[in-house]
Amino acid sequence: MKNDLFSIGGITIHGYGLMIGIGILAAYLVSENRAKKQGLDPDHLLGIALWGVGIGLVSAKLLYYITIMDQIIRNPRLLLDIANGFVVYGGLIGGILGGYGYCKRHKLDFFRYADLILPSVALAQGFGRLGCFLAGCCYGRETGSPFAIVFRESGYAPNNIPLIPTQLISSGFNFFHFFLLLWLAKRLKRSGETGAMYLIIYSLGRFVIEFFRGDLIRGNVGALTTSQFISLFAAAAGVMLLIISRKRGEEDE
Repeated sequence: MKNDLFSIGGITIHGYGLMIGIGILAAYLVSENRAKKQGLDPDHLLGIALWGVGIGLVSAKLLYYITIMDQIIRNPRLLLDIANGFVVYGGLIGGILGGYGYCKRHKLDFFRYADLILPSVALAQGFGRLGCFLAGCCYGRETGSPFAIVFRESGYAPNNIPLIPTQLISSGFNFFHFFLLLWLAKRLKRSGETGAMYLIIYSLGRFVIEFFRGDLIRGNVGALTTSQFISLFAAAAGVMLLIISRKRGEEDE
């Protein structure tokens, strides 16, 4: 639970950044291996990754700005803090749009590549939440449970208070999600179905975990947190994609 892990010369290695890097590398290697097995060109993965990560980072930051817009109005200098504050759903939406744009430009089957890559996205998210745990962000509510976690040197979570370990819960869920999608991918034969299941399962899991989060600065839409509100639409999009994929598959049979 310490973000500054160690220093090499004048360079400090941060836990959050390290876990993000490991997650991206692991996701890429898994996707490359699966692409070869499925007869897809792995050379396109780097392009999709660059477009997806690049646009995803921008959209994750923009969505974060939207959630704290009232604070930005009071203090516009917050716009200059580009290193901190990202919303996962913004990154996910931007990443999908970036991948779609790349596939469209290179005339690739977007749904096949989405089925290939999205399980690896769940893997990267698992490592990313471990980074959140090290940094102390995305923390849980105060609790009296013996399974609580207490931060001592966090710049984000309240220190010396027992909190629900939502970062570890999220990480475990994402790793489980990854393996579940790999299992489903071997059984779902129609293009787009695995991607649809990613959206449905992630949205449902995220909706539940949000009830235990304590960083309410992220904003609300009525009685729901911003992420829960988006989860409803993401799950609906997944259901629609599943229906469309199955109809397309029936027409091709």
